[in-house]
Amino acid sequence: MLGFSSFQSQLNGLFGGQGLDPSSPWMWVSIMSLAIIPFFMMYAQKLQSRVIMGEISKSLAKLKTMRENARREAIDYVKTAIKVSSSSSSSSSSSTSNDPAVGVDRFLEYFTILPVDLDPTGLVRKLDHVMRTRDDRVRAEVKKLCYGAGEKEISKIENILEAATALNLIYKVVRHYYLMGKRTTSMFILVQLQMVMPLLLEEAEALQKAISAFKRGQPIGDGIGPMVVGKMMVGKEKKYAAKETIYSEDEYKGRKLYLLKAEGPAGTVGRPGEAITRLVDDMGIKIDTVIMIDAALKLEGEKTGDVAEGIGAAIGGIGVEKYQVEEVATRFNIPIYAVIVKQSVQDAITIMRKEISDAFEKATNTVYSVIQDRTSEGQSVMVIGIGNTIGVGQ
Repeated sequence: MLGFSSFQSQLNGLFGGQGLDPSSPWMWVSIMSLAIIPFFMMYAQKLQSRVIMGEISKSLAKLKTMRENARREAIDYVKTAIKVSSSSSSSSSSSTSNDPAVGVDRFLEYFTILPVDLDPTGLVRKLDHVMRTRDDRVRAEVKKLCYGAGEKEISKIENILEAATALNLIYKVVRHYYLMGKRTTSMFILVQLQMVMPLLLEEAEALQKAISAFKRGQPIGDGIGPMVVGKMMVGKEKKYAAKETIYSEDEYKGRKLYLLKAEGPAGTVGRPGEAITRLVDDMGIKIDTVIMIDAALKLEGEKTGDVAEGIGAAIGGIGVEKYQVEEVATRFNIPIYAVIVKQSVQDAITIMRKEISDAFEKATNTVYSVIQDRTSEGQSVMVIGIGNTIGVGQ
């Protein structure tokens, strides 16, 4: 058994063989240090878990505040900016109209179940059907909630509720994993949640700012594509190509131009895939080249507002519209060129920054440059502006 003399001799060795006086404070500091080591070996993980849970708890409180603010803003906008009907004959409709909070709360919990993908055959068609049904149902619910409102106001409320729903979902998912990690004291769950929390907070803050932009009807970063095409449409006759999607015809240096975008200034992305299918397939319009303009996610270190040129269908979403554009282009052997304006996710859904608006002229010149370099006189070119047209006319 190790006695005190042996223990002291070991300490002497640690300090270069010099003897230590039992009354020396350094000796007791060394003894306490060695005694604390087993304590940290046994309880360090629990202490770290408590620190992590404390940080996550603070972030969760921020998310809850953002969610409640978004909910309150949505309810207040419905109450003050929309003419709520109070003379409905249906009792259920009347209660919904008189108390927008009920309809907003129901909307925040609205969900969509995507179709099964075990057999990929016809999956895009199923997705298209589900999403169209969802869009129609959401629009009907908003009209019921805000009876008597115009189409522009309805589109604003749709966007506000979408942002509030996303905030609600982020909060609930973070709360789920936080409570699960707390209940099971699992470091793996807590550490993963801690690592992604800064990104989730950034996205949540962007969604909260987006609500203000939607309420005011101001353009957002994602609207740079429709803005470019909308300027090219000024003074031209507008025709409907699909639901909430319009096109105009123009000429540029011997080329026939078909300009396509979602109908603004309402907050919608339109149906560009359905529109190009109808124009090329049903109406028999011959298209030699397609140019798509859209906002694109920039990498860290890249400048917001940089313009780049590439090849392929520049369009986001779950893939339905992109598939429709690519399918038509492949079937008719139409090359697709892309012009993108780089920006972050936060920039795309908040009020358009000066760097993005300054990229307007460069993006427009790039489109005309692609037309001159990639097409010949007598050919037809379709220019599509992709993005949310809130605050962007034509």
